[in-house]
Amino acid sequence: MGPSRMLVLGPVASEYTRPMRCVWRSRGGTGLVLLGTALASAWPAEAAADTTTAPSPVAAGAPAGPGQAGCVDEELKQELVGGRHYRGVQERLFTKAFRHELSGMGGYYAGDLYSSSYLVGGAYTFHFSEDLGLEASFQLTRFRTAVTDSYERRYPQVQVEERTNRPGRLYFGHLVWSFAYGKLRWFNDGITRFDFNFAAGAGVTDDSTATGLTGSFGFGTKWYFGKWFAVRIDLRDHILKETLIGEEHLVNDILLTGGFSIFLPFGG
Repeated sequence: MGPSRMLVLGPVASEYTRPMRCVWRSRGGTGLVLLGTALASAWPAEAAADTTTAPSPVAAGAPAGPGQAGCVDEELKQELVGGRHYRGVQERLFTKAFRHELSGMGGYYAGDLYSSSYLVGGAYTFHFSEDLGLEASFQLTRFRTAVTDSYERRYPQVQVEERTNRPGRLYFGHLVWSFAYGKLRWFNDGITRFDFNFAAGAGVTDDSTATGLTGSFGFGTKWYFGKWFAVRIDLRDHILKETLIGEEHLVNDILLTGGFSIFLPFGG
């Protein structure tokens, strides 16, 4: 057997007067656990006088293990941990993973070739995780322009037969990525969770003048209330080719919408 090892504990001046338990294990496999009591005094003179008296250690067996030492005052630890208050921190009450989202939206359609018009529609989104979702949407608007009227006034001999004042339908699919999250505390009361997302996809603009697929991308934000309701704002850019009075144009149409969402199941 190797030589025995001992740990001598001396009193340490401290603002705490509770006893501290120290555990020591030897590296060679043989160890001693020494329990000592260190009394602290509020006055330095008394603390210095106490250092002349060494406590009587009590030895007890301890399991073998790597050399380590630790002093833990369990009551003090509970006091310190229990006294730490994290203001404004709550559990995540709203989850999106594997939930269905139904949305109603309305807003503003600003076209390159056409006059600005209303925009109404809805969307369904399935969330694969807290970050990714697949969205399918359908929207209605009206495509109209004053170009034909101006053309006829400038060239009276030319009569434009096709009028550009008709309804339009938008069928789109987007992959939505929520890239940033946040929480907002309202007047020292409740906390609202929100996120920002990026959407990219493609679809069809059905207005009899658009040709080919329409590319789409944009940003949005959602604000969550309770466990199943949210308010959303989206800004999308549609890139497509349109024909007006025999000429083809590559245009960027801007869509700004606001609306609400309901998440199923309701319980989260």
